[in-house]
Amino acid sequence: MTRMFGKPAFWAVAAVLAVALAFGLYWFQPWKLATSKTVDDAAPVVVAPSAAPARTPGAPAPSPVAVLLAEGALVTHEHDSSGTVQLVRLPDGRHQVILRKLATSDGPDLRVWLTDQRVLPGRDGWHVFDDGRHVELGRLKGTHGTQVYDVPAGVDPAQFCSVTIWCARFKVSFAAAELAA
Repeated sequence: MTRMFGKPAFWAVAAVLAVALAFGLYWFQPWKLATSKTVDDAAPVVVAPSAAPARTPGAPAPSPVAVLLAEGALVTHEHDSSGTVQLVRLPDGRHQVILRKLATSDGPDLRVWLTDQRVLPGRDGWHVFDDGRHVELGRLKGTHGTQVYDVPAGVDPAQFCSVTIWCARFKVSFAAAELAA
């Protein structure tokens, strides 16, 4: 009687299955479906452009505040998500994107992008953000909380109209917000 475990074909199939399993775990990272991380960055005080504090002669200088340029609510795409996105100008002229009350799920290789694409609801919006121009602001810091991302120097935020949480590995938007003044 010939033993099955001694056959070269068995070991070849077992090796192929082991490699496929290892690749699948690396590529899809299924454990991230059950992970979550809360990040609460120190966000600047934000005011509307018309609400910027006026300076009365002789009064102490007001605290520096960021001026709100645009904002929007996150729209769910590939993963249920919620929160508000704000684009602000700091007193020193720099720009930041703030994700407030973010709630999304974890995933492999998540990035925050400032983009020139309009936000489309549902599945129609999953793949549009890499069709046009975008600027990567960094890796998503966590799945919940308030997060602050600097817009790189030399980037004119007026040329962009949305922010997406982008999964670079699968080229899909987890969520996005249309920026409106």
